[in-house]
Amino acid sequence: MSSDSTQQCMFQLKLNPLTGNSEWVVIKEEEEEETEGYLPKSHLSSTSYLDMLNDSPRNRAFREAIEKTITKPCHVLDIGAGTGLLSMMAARTMLSHEEADKGMVSACESYLPMVKLMRKILHLNRLEKKIRIFNKRSDELQVGVDLTSRADVLVSEILDSELLGEGLIPTLQHAHEKLLVKNPQTVPYRAITFGQLVECKYLWKLHDLHNNEAQAVDGLHLTPSGSERLICVKPQQYAMHCDAISDMRLLSEPFKIFEFDFWKRPDSHGETELRISTITDGRVQAVVSWWVLQLDREGTIFYSTAPQWISLCNNSDMNWCDHWKQCVWFVPGLGVSVSKDEEVHLQAVHDDTSISYNLKSNNQRAEPVPLDMDSRGYQLTLSLERIAMYGDREWRYTMFTAVRDALQEKVCRVCLVADDSVFLTILIAHLSTSSRVISLFPGLQEKGTQYLRSVANANGFSMDRVKVLGKKRTCLTMEDTDGEKVDLLVGEPFYYGSEGMLPWQSLRFWKARTMLDSVLSEDAIIMPCKGILKACAMSLPDLWKSRSYLSKIEGFNHSVVNATLGACGNGQDSQESPCLPYFIWQCGEMKKLSEIVAVMEFDFSKPISQCFGKTKVIFNTAGVCHGFALWIDWVMEAKCSTVLSTGPDCRYYKQGVKLLSNPVAVSTNAVCSQGKCYSAELDTSFNPSDGELTVHISFINEKTNL
Repeated sequence: MSSDSTQQCMFQLKLNPLTGNSEWVVIKEEEEEETEGYLPKSHLSSTSYLDMLNDSPRNRAFREAIEKTITKPCHVLDIGAGTGLLSMMAARTMLSHEEADKGMVSACESYLPMVKLMRKILHLNRLEKKIRIFNKRSDELQVGVDLTSRADVLVSEILDSELLGEGLIPTLQHAHEKLLVKNPQTVPYRAITFGQLVECKYLWKLHDLHNNEAQAVDGLHLTPSGSERLICVKPQQYAMHCDAISDMRLLSEPFKIFEFDFWKRPDSHGETELRISTITDGRVQAVVSWWVLQLDREGTIFYSTAPQWISLCNNSDMNWCDHWKQCVWFVPGLGVSVSKDEEVHLQAVHDDTSISYNLKSNNQRAEPVPLDMDSRGYQLTLSLERIAMYGDREWRYTMFTAVRDALQEKVCRVCLVADDSVFLTILIAHLSTSSRVISLFPGLQEKGTQYLRSVANANGFSMDRVKVLGKKRTCLTMEDTDGEKVDLLVGEPFYYGSEGMLPWQSLRFWKARTMLDSVLSEDAIIMPCKGILKACAMSLPDLWKSRSYLSKIEGFNHSVVNATLGACGNGQDSQESPCLPYFIWQCGEMKKLSEIVAVMEFDFSKPISQCFGKTKVIFNTAGVCHGFALWIDWVMEAKCSTVLSTGPDCRYYKQGVKLLSNPVAVSTNAVCSQGKCYSAELDTSFNPSDGELTVHISFINEKTNL
């Protein structure tokens, strides 16, 4: 970030998904309209701000606590102010007291795009003269330089799903040392974390590749014996919607873990030993955790991120939101076997930004198998979904048969892996002793090479036949392929560090295939040979509500932020709503309203090009349509007999979701009702220069198009 006397600007990285390259774009404080070279108008649509502002229980709880806590005009400090909602609540509360002009609100927000929005919102609500904005980190604030005095009240909401991940502890430490009076008032007052022991096969598959791949029959060993954690996930808590996981068994009652008081300086390190009694037999495979905010000193106002099975027991409001979820800590390996009424010892430790656990039962301690000294530098850390996929027997069999058939179809002297797939590299080297394998590994780079060396013997191949280029090449030459043309070009596609993006951004494989055209043989096999964009009409009331148009929040007008945050509703053009990536199965209440339809095809036998598609979607279930799910099915070979789908039925992939501006009531054609639509038309286009997919939707009933 840079600043001078006239303006501030921030440089932000923007990724080109088709090349994997990033470029700097500039956000200027004075820049209000979209201009070339700047971020698009809805550039904050992929953030959690809109979902958070639509969280009515959260907004209400903070408003009630602020009104209860601020009993007279004073100095209020809002750290991480965002749109300024909590600052406005504090300012309005002080305006209701005598000598209101003695009150002061200091709003601290380090992210320039949010500062720009906050200024608009304060002006719209006529509070710009009551609240002073500081565009900097709170630990950069100084009393006597920025603040005229220490603050009497702290209002803040710098919390993530784990509670500590956004720097709550160091922020509070600095605030108590440098910015707040002694014994300040705070909203929230404290936070308490809770947990529960669970057994869950789905969660186990997300982290234990070694024991899952033991069930495969392809003879490959991504994590050979003695190197069980050669491919692993980061040892941390992971945020997810636990209510959506159907095979979870509760093995204990909920238990309290840590308590953090906002009104006093917290410690950087905390540790507790818990003794937990199990309620049934099973295998502890994870610790599910959540937190509860006590917003007022008296303990009458609360907010919780607990799963629904807890909320139902407490008769509290059930509120699906995406910005705060539950957290999962994986117990290493197969987990810990327990019997009913057995006492389990759980050690919980926190530092400045995270909480971790260690579990022990009947002298059985759940600890990860250590890597030998020679392998520690070769360890690959992958996403949960990639770990689960690599351990999935069906997925591996599909890949195995497709590659085996290709190698049997023709002699493939040179095979090129165009992405970061260590699986395909090992598979080809294992299946064909006569093939040389070249892997690009644009993300893994040298670490991928080291990993392959460590597993080569276990998979029956020599590194003499494997070459890793390990660079983000725009193109290759015959020198890179040692003077030979490529006979087989493959990809999953998978690009390290790019997980969680929109499905069509994996068409980076098509871009790579195009750049490699000069080194491909005339009859080279391309795998996958094409991609098919699929779509399905969906009822998604919870997701749509979380992305809906903002008007007034606890009495404060927020309508100016809707375009920037990519909100739906209020009669906006549905074509303007952005496509965003979601795990559909985790989006709360959901229902399919149509058959799955093919919208567009991408032919990888040809260089990348602009594509268009138009298709009609017939509704086969009556309901309310909130949008469409879109994904890509990868066709592995020309006969179209082997297809890998990334649709909603596969829990390892995110789908693109195109939400409607306003929900549409739909019906089947057989029972078409007045005012309800029985079909829709999807008109799509793909831009090969930036990887953007444009989707236009029109609805059709008996008499007219909507």
